Amino acid sequence: MAAYGLANSLTFVSLMVIWFAIAHANVVEVGGEMGWVVPRDTSDDVYNHWASLNRFQVGDTIHFKYKNDSVMVVVEEDYNNCNSTHPIFFSNNGNTRYELDRPGLFYFISGEEGHCDLGQKMIIKVLNLPNDISPTESPSDKAPSPLPPLSPPSQPERSGTIVRIRDFNKMASVFGFFSLMFSGFLLG
Repeated sequence: MAAYGLANSLTFVSLMVIWFAIAHANVVEVGGEMGWVVPRDTSDDVYNHWASLNRFQVGDTIHFKYKNDSVMVVVEEDYNNCNSTHPIFFSNNGNTRYELDRPGLFYFISGEEGHCDLGQKMIIKVLNLPNDISPTESPSDKAPSPLPPLSPPSQPERSGTIVRIRDFNKMASVFGFFSLMFSGFLLG
């Protein structure tokens, strides 16, 4: 009987650790319901306004949903000039995910001719420092590392114009591992 109490306590603690780790990495839908498109009003700074309403942290992933377009990460000068000739990252699959893997500014533009000039560009500021940067290393020394495109999850959890998606498959796998481990402990 005491073994069941111990197993239940360990299961609860394991679930809390898993939830805490997963709850802090978000997938955010760029542009909310609008997605990644040429803004209707070119005088409006739609995407930078949208980005300013959100708080991005290291480890968050931004998700671009679009048709007949592309997403590029560029340096500040190329962002300011809508220059798409030397992107740091490029994707045109219509369903792009990009991990914000360092603090600082990320510059995004559409790679389709004329779209950036029409306002399809965005700056995202990532706020917190990751644990792996030493005090002498500058955050700008790290180049962003893109994630490969992933398929969208089946049931996102909606919160305003932000979609936060938990990686339930990972949680289920870890929970299954711990369940098997505890079952073996109880039976053996």
